[in-house]
Amino acid sequence: MLKLHQKFALCLKNPRCASSGTLQDKDRIFQNIYNEHGSDLKSAQKLGDWYKTKELLHMGPDWVVSQIKLSGLRGRGGAGFPAGLKWSFMPKKPPADGRPNYLVINADESEPGTCKDREIMRHEPHKLVEGTLIAGFAMRARAAYIYIRGEFYNEGLAVERAVAEAYAAGLLGDNACGSGYRFDIIVHRGAGAYICGEETGLIESLEGKSGKPRLKPPFPANIGLYGCPTTVTNVETVAVAPTILRRGPEWFSSFGRKNNSGTKLFCISGHVNHPCTVEESMSIPLRELIDRHCGGVRGGWDNLLAIIPGGSSVPPIPKSVCDDVLMDFDALMDERSALGTAAVIVMDKSTDLLKAFARISAFYKNESCNQCTPCREGAGIIANIMDRMWKGNGFGPEVDMVKDIADNVELRSICALGAAAAWPIQGLHRLFRQEMIQRIEDFTDLSYNLHKEELFGHPAAFDWRRTPHIPTGTIDTTGGQYRPSAPKHQWEGQYPH
Repeated sequence: MLKLHQKFALCLKNPRCASSGTLQDKDRIFQNIYNEHGSDLKSAQKLGDWYKTKELLHMGPDWVVSQIKLSGLRGRGGAGFPAGLKWSFMPKKPPADGRPNYLVINADESEPGTCKDREIMRHEPHKLVEGTLIAGFAMRARAAYIYIRGEFYNEGLAVERAVAEAYAAGLLGDNACGSGYRFDIIVHRGAGAYICGEETGLIESLEGKSGKPRLKPPFPANIGLYGCPTTVTNVETVAVAPTILRRGPEWFSSFGRKNNSGTKLFCISGHVNHPCTVEESMSIPLRELIDRHCGGVRGGWDNLLAIIPGGSSVPPIPKSVCDDVLMDFDALMDERSALGTAAVIVMDKSTDLLKAFARISAFYKNESCNQCTPCREGAGIIANIMDRMWKGNGFGPEVDMVKDIADNVELRSICALGAAAAWPIQGLHRLFRQEMIQRIEDFTDLSYNLHKEELFGHPAAFDWRRTPHIPTGTIDTTGGQYRPSAPKHQWEGQYPH
C-alpha cells in the first residue's frame, strides 16, 4: 500500500485532488475513488475492505442499527432521512406467513449533474458489496438486489465482478464471511428510466412491470418487493456503513455540524476550472469546496451567477448566498434549497438561465411516467412555456403562471418527480423573475401583440409587470374596504389559453 507521502505526490499530479481541504486523507472513506489502487478483491482488502467483517456480523443486527443511529448518518440519495431509523423500520421477526425481508440498493443514478454512485461502483465496488451485506444483516434480509441504471454498462460489470469475487471467497452465500448468516446479492440492470429512482417505481421495475410509482401507504417496509418487507436505500449510504462500524460512530459524527454529520461525496460540474468528484466533510463552505478542489469558478468568483447545490431537481441559490452557505442539509434548507445528492452545478455570468432551466424542464417532462395528471400535464406545460420564454416568445402573464403551475404540480403528484419538476422553476421565479420579464420585453413588439390579442384573444397587452399579489383595485378611504376596479379589457387578469 502506498505511503501517505507517495499518495500526496500522486494527488499533486491530479487536479481533482490537489488539495486535501478540511478532510485529511486518513479520514477519507473512499480511498480509491480515482482508481489509483485497483478495484479487485485483493486491492480492496489492502485498503481495509472486508476487514473483520465476521466480527461485525457477530455483534448482531440491533448493534449495527444502533451504531448507525449514533453516527448520525443520513441517507445520501437525496432525501436525507436518518439511515439508522430507516433500517429499524424493517420487521425484527419474519411475518407469520413466512415472507422474507429484502434489501434493494438504488444504483439508478439518473439525476442530472450527479455522478458519485457511478464512481463507487466503478472503482470501489467491494465497499458497496460489503456494505450491502452489513445493511442486509441489520435488516434481517434474506437477499439484496442492486438495481443499476441501464446506461452504466461498465459500472455494472465492475459490480458483477465484485459480487462474483465475494462469492468465490466465501464472503457471500450460505455462510457469509463464516458467520453462519445466509445472504445473496443479485445484480439487476434497469432500462434507463429516471422514474425508477423513486423507490416504489424501482420495485415495480424489479418485478417486471412498468416503472410507475405506487401510492403510499402501504410503505415498502410493510409491503415492498414481491409483497415482502423491503428497504430501498442508496449506494453511498450502505458503502460507508462498514467503515463507520470499524472506526466508531463518534469518529463519523465528529465531521460536520449536529444533524449533518459525516463525510460526503460531492460532484462538482459546470463552470469551474477542474470539475471533479471529491469526498469532503459535511458542512464545508460551498466557496471553499469549489476553490480548493475545482480551482475556483471560471473567470473568478465574481463571475459567478448562481449554483444548483444538489442536482437539477433542487432550487438554485444566487451568488450572494453562495458566498457563505455551508454544504449540509439544514443550511441549504434555510436558504430554500436542498443538499439533494450534493451534485453542485456551477453557472457563471455567461449562462442563459432561462435556457438552462428550460432544458431542465424538458428533462422532467420526458421522464414523467405519465401516471398522474398533475405531473403528466403540468410538467409538459411548464416545459412548453419555458421553451418559448427563453427564445423570447413568451407572454407576460406566463411569468407568474408558470410558477402557479409548478406549485400545483409539486403538491398534487403521486411521487417526488412532481416536486423535482417544480422546485427549479419555483427557485428561478423567486430569484430571477426580473430576468424572465426582461427576456419577454426584449423580444416583444407591443403593437404586434395588441393586434394579435384582437385576433386570438391573447392577454399580452395589459400591464403584467406588477409585483405578484399586489391588488389592482382601489381602496375606499371612507369605508376602508377594497373595491376592485372595473376591467379595462375583457381578457385582463386571465391567463392565456
